[in-house]
Amino acid sequence: MKTSKWLYLFLLPGTLLYLVFFVYPTLSGLYYSVTNWDGISPDYSFVGLEHYRTMLTGDLLFSKALGNNLRFMLVVVLAQSALALVFAMLLVKNTKTNILLRALYFFPTIIASISVAFIWSFMYDPTLGLVNAALKSVGLSSWALNWIGDVHIAIYSIAFVQVWAHTGQVMIIFIAGLQAIPEDLYEVARIEGAGRWQTFRRVTFPLLAPSATIVVAYTTIQSFKAFDLIFAMTGGGPVNSTEILSTYIYHTAFQNYKFGYASAESVVFMLIIALVTILQFRLLRGRTA
Repeated sequence: MKTSKWLYLFLLPGTLLYLVFFVYPTLSGLYYSVTNWDGISPDYSFVGLEHYRTMLTGDLLFSKALGNNLRFMLVVVLAQSALALVFAMLLVKNTKTNILLRALYFFPTIIASISVAFIWSFMYDPTLGLVNAALKSVGLSSWALNWIGDVHIAIYSIAFVQVWAHTGQVMIIFIAGLQAIPEDLYEVARIEGAGRWQTFRRVTFPLLAPSATIVVAYTTIQSFKAFDLIFAMTGGGPVNSTEILSTYIYHTAFQNYKFGYASAESVVFMLIIALVTILQFRLLRGRTA
């Protein structure tokens, strides 16, 4: 049976969108990354790999932003994945109560990140915020802190907000994975005398590996792209303690007008995300093979 050549026209809209909004910007970024373009002037010159050399050997702020991003990613991936899995196992059965709780846990996901940032900026306010007020009301005044104004804890405070906002989202992925596991396998485990931990380790976790891989990869990319949350809450401060790669690229391009250097940063940023994601995929596959 021959396929009509006219059918290939249906691929044209998607292909054009892909070329215009992905391929062209990517190639443009690679091109400008070897120039000193300031984003405004029509004149610029080629500098070769100078931006990459400076970034990787002499840009201390880039190194700080990368370190902040990796810490942020580690906290978010571990906490969000673990909490989502716990909630999924508690709410896996399709009862009315569980469905209601799933909806409540998922609700923060549909709130715009900017709104989440404003809500939690108020919650974290050291004088009027509800977090410190709640701690003081139960006699824990010593725990009342300047949550996003302290350079030592600001990045972790924002990581908590990220986890709060998106745990319900990845919980749904885990629930779908748990519901796909045949009940017969649990019945066999019970007959063999396996306890809850043995059942989870030998049955649930191995069969949940595809869902876990998706969750970890998605959460990793999400934590690297937390620009709107961090920019709205702290703008990268105080003293660059919450500066991550995406906010640093923004500041380089739109505040310092170094679009060529920002393009080089974006290329390295993309490669870091790809490398971390590939390593995670290989690690999870190796653990569950």
